[in-house]
Order: sequence, then C-alpha cells, then structure tokens
Amino acid sequence: MIVAAVLCLAVGSPYLHAQDAGISGKWHFVLATPGGDRDVDADFAVDNDGNVTGKWGNADVAGTYKDGKMALTFQFTSEEAGATADMKLNGKLDDAGALAGDWAFSEYNGTFQAARPTAAPAPAPAATPAATESKPQ
Repeated sequence: MIVAAVLCLAVGSPYLHAQDAGISGKWHFVLATPGGDRDVDADFAVDNDGNVTGKWGNADVAGTYKDGKMALTFQFTSEEAGATADMKLNGKLDDAGALAGDWAFSEYNGTFQAARPTAAPAPAPAATPAATESKPQ
C-alpha cells in the first residue's frame, strides 16, 4: 500500500498537475489585415485554472487557455482605427510551439500567427588590434 502511494506521488496524478501553461511567456503576433500585416508583442501568464492574464501591447489581457486552445477577449484601443472595442483571439498551440488562429476587432477580422521571440545573437567581441613585435633598428 505504501509503495502504491509513493508510486502515485512520483508518477503524479492528472488531478495534481497544474493546467498546461503552454502559452505563458512572451509572444510575437503577426495579424493578417486588409491593410497588411500588423505586429504585436504580448506577454501571457496562465494560472492553474487556465485563466490567462498579461499584456497585448499596452492592453490588459483576459481569457482562457485549456487543452491547447486559447480564447481571449479584452478591451483594446486601436489608434490606427480610432476605436476602442473587444479584441477577440481564438487560437491553437501546435506541436512546434507556435500559435495560429483568428482575430476580430470592431468590424475587422482575420487570421494570426504567433511565435515566441528568439533571443538576439550575442554581439561579436570587438576586434582588438594585433600585437606588433618591435624590432630593434
């Protein structure tokens, strides 16, 4: 009996695991719009119940993430469109760790792709002048 209890704790139970936080962290979204692609950076946090909070640009995010599916609805102000309305994003996390889905804002809508930003490569060290040997004259 004790061995079974220890085994359950070691292996874990699906009821003891926190909600998959697969979208927690920073993202770079590219929204396909009639006026061309729009880029937005976002930062999400997912709690144990699958509630999503964070930032979409400067806007506060609200929504859910469960079973690999994201559903966000939050107030957003677009200076370009001159409107404040609900931004709705519905997407799915794929096996490669990217998000794809649909967005809607005011009378606009389209699709999106999102990926985690890649770290910029470290700058190369500054070149140092080669040491020169002094020769006696």
